Amino acid sequence: QVTAISGVDLMTNIDKRMQTVIENELTNGIQKYGAFGGSITIMDPSNGKVMAMASLPSFDPGKYSEFGNSVFKNPVISDSFEPGSILKVVVMAAGLDAGVIRPDTACDICSGPLKLDKYFIKTWNDKYQAGITMTNVIVDSDNVGMSFVGQKLGSDSLYEYFNKFGIGEKTGIDLQGEIAPKLREKRTWNIVDLATASFGQGVAVTGMEMVRAVAAIANGGYLVTPKIVDSIRGDGWEEKVKSDTPERVISKKSAQEVTQMMVEAAERGEAKWARIPGFKVAGKTGTAQIPVAGHYDLTNTIHSFIGFAPAENPKFIMLVTLKSPQTSPWAAETAAPLWYSVAKDLFPYLGIVPSQ
Repeated sequence: QVTAISGVDLMTNIDKRMQTVIENELTNGIQKYGAFGGSITIMDPSNGKVMAMASLPSFDPGKYSEFGNSVFKNPVISDSFEPGSILKVVVMAAGLDAGVIRPDTACDICSGPLKLDKYFIKTWNDKYQAGITMTNVIVDSDNVGMSFVGQKLGSDSLYEYFNKFGIGEKTGIDLQGEIAPKLREKRTWNIVDLATASFGQGVAVTGMEMVRAVAAIANGGYLVTPKIVDSIRGDGWEEKVKSDTPERVISKKSAQEVTQMMVEAAERGEAKWARIPGFKVAGKTGTAQIPVAGHYDLTNTIHSFIGFAPAENPKFIMLVTLKSPQTSPWAAETAAPLWYSVAKDLFPYLGIVPSQ
């Protein structure tokens, strides 16, 4: 005979109001854009506290026996995807931090498609700008310009920066079932691998890995550990969960320079029509093809938008991903407006006021 031991309560960082907002917005967004599923994750970039996280399709915990196993895992930590253009800001941060480029560095290989081996690297809209600056490479999401950054860095250095940003390893979030696809072995990258990795293809991440990596740009250069649980509470006692000391991965100056590029991207890039006037958001869209049986399926894409606000001293970082939206091939017309429709609610709630 064993007597029952009373359990403890977990006090989480999840904000009920934000959680409700993202669940509703995600439901609407998936319907509106004809997507097969999606996720929204919101974190405080300064300390890694996860304030809201939702994924669809989902299940009702009260009737979980009526659902199949496929919906039980949390896609934000248990599913990987090729991030595409949202990874460009991390690669650009690496280039700036390593000192191989500056925001105004002109690309000297950007006047047309880039021939590598038997492949051609092209831009998404087949438009080319000779001498495009690094800032505009982010604004226009130029794949050739990113290949230029990759070449300047070299594969060993890029690999080391991916490591620093936590790409290819678990974030250490306090949830079960986290995965982290490994990066291709360090010395095995060829010139094509280096180019594609520089614009976010051929590298697999989880949503949480992306949020954590870009949070290091948002918070001035530190890699934080995402945390769901804030404290453990028992009968008459409460204990705060210890946080790891964040590690500096890039200089403050590099973080600020990439942040400024992301502000320009939000204001002048493809998704500028979705922005909320007066608010300074640092953001980046991504549209990545999903690899199917060894090749890319053109109709099967993951659309994403990652951003933080206010750009100077962010209260939140948010990643929106949508799986194979049918209404548009571009994230600027799906994930970006969904991001802003959530942000519209977050701004007043978090006390973020217009800067103009």
